[in-house]
Amino acid sequence: MALIKSLKDRSPKISKNVYLSDTSVIIGDVFIGEKSSIWFNSILRGDVNSIYIGKKVNIQDGAVIHGTYKKYHTIIKDRVSVGHNAIIHGSIIESDVLIGMGSIILDNCLINPNSIIAAGSVLRENTIVKEHEIYAGNPAVKVKEVSIHQVKELINKTTNNYIKYSSWFMKT
Repeated sequence: MALIKSLKDRSPKISKNVYLSDTSVIIGDVFIGEKSSIWFNSILRGDVNSIYIGKKVNIQDGAVIHGTYKKYHTIIKDRVSVGHNAIIHGSIIESDVLIGMGSIILDNCLINPNSIIAAGSVLRENTIVKEHEIYAGNPAVKVKEVSIHQVKELINKTTNNYIKYSSWFMKT
């Protein structure tokens, strides 16, 4: 069973049909929207600032989501895939975004809809990723633009796959 812990009068709010793996950790001021999934060894630490997770979001194995004390909340809107071992810290991720495995998103970044952050990328503080852009590297920079069709196809496939994978675990 996931570790779900209240802290300083703030308790996680978890919508229906959410999958939380046995080893996920959800602490404090965290909201998780419907049909989202939080996978093995992921940590959502709403201790120093709030975390909002929208609908149909998948936070894959080993990811860490945190805010910045007295500064930045973390907001991850609908249909976002956060790859294995990614770190998101005090930033806003709009809907329909793919965050690649091992990426690091530092404070006060804004990733606009229909964008992709390549695996292993590091977004420095205050980076703004525009709609339809792919960022890669360390430090991450725009490497190309992507069509709405390409992004939607990838996001829909990943989102639907993780909803399916979640159903396997929720039945056991």
